[in-house]
Parts: sequence; structure tokens; C-alpha cells
Amino acid sequence: MVFLQGDALLVYRVFRHEAKRSTKALHALLHGLALVIALVGESWGQEGCMGMAAFVLYLLQWLLGCGFFLLPGASFSLRGWYKPQHVFFGIAIFTLSIAACLLGITEMLFFNIRDSYSLFVPEGVLANTLGVLLVAFGLVVGYVLTRDDWKRPPLAEELALSMDFKTLTEGESPG
Repeated sequence: MVFLQGDALLVYRVFRHEAKRSTKALHALLHGLALVIALVGESWGQEGCMGMAAFVLYLLQWLLGCGFFLLPGASFSLRGWYKPQHVFFGIAIFTLSIAACLLGITEMLFFNIRDSYSLFVPEGVLANTLGVLLVAFGLVVGYVLTRDDWKRPPLAEELALSMDFKTLTEGESPG
């Protein structure tokens, strides 16, 4: 889930010169696939509660995102208001998902190999490696998301469309 979620967050940065409609559809599709995969996880213990909270918030974020940005009907001003919240909560839920995974890994280590952990058993080495890779992936995604030079510039045809859309919805005259 975390990998697909991170990839979905990066779609607008990686495909920044592609058509926005295609990028938007890929963003929603990757998030939808991550939601389906998240249904497989366990939901007991502390990491289960955090994972369940992350899943519920993620589902709510996905539904609101589809409602505001993918489906027609939301006004330009409403989309403009919701976009910063969508971005912030997307990053926050991604961080929460990584934290839930790290808690799950730690709990697995604590309950399954507590006595042999200091002997560097393969399960412990694999779990620690996975934990480090999760944190590294989260940091790379966070870095790319916060860099302005990776931001998606609006294409010329999108600017014309958004101006027309704004004109139609808010009653302003062009020019």
C-alpha cells in the first residue's frame, strides 16, 4: 500500500508535462489500487488501530478527491479551496501509513523473535532492512513533493480551459 500510495503522490511530479486529465486518472487509479491492497492488512494491536485510522482517512481522502477533482460538478473556487487541504492530508496520511507499517514490523519483531533478535537472525535483518527502506522511501517522496522545481507547471491549453471554466462559473468576463 505504501509503495502505491507514494507512487500516486508522485504522479503529478513525474508526469508533469503530460495532459492533466491522464495524470489525474492515473493518480486516482493508483490510490484506488492502494485502497484495495490495504484491505488485506491485519487490524489488531496498536499498529492495527493506527493502520485502521490510516485506512479510514485514506478512503475518505480518496472519496473527497474523486468528488472534488475527478467528477464534474465542483466549482473552480471550491476546488481551489480544497486543493491545499487535499495535498496536506495526502502527505499526512502517507506518513501515518509508514508509521503504521513501522509499528507492525516492530511488533512482529517483539513478539516473534524477541529472544533471538540480538543474534541477527534473518527475520530481524529483513525486518530492519524493510523498516529502513520504508523510511528512506518516505523521505524521498517527501523531498520530491516539497521541491518547487518538480512542481507541475500548468500547460497552455489547461490555462485557457481553467480561465473559461472560471468565467462560466463565476460570471466574470474574459480579459
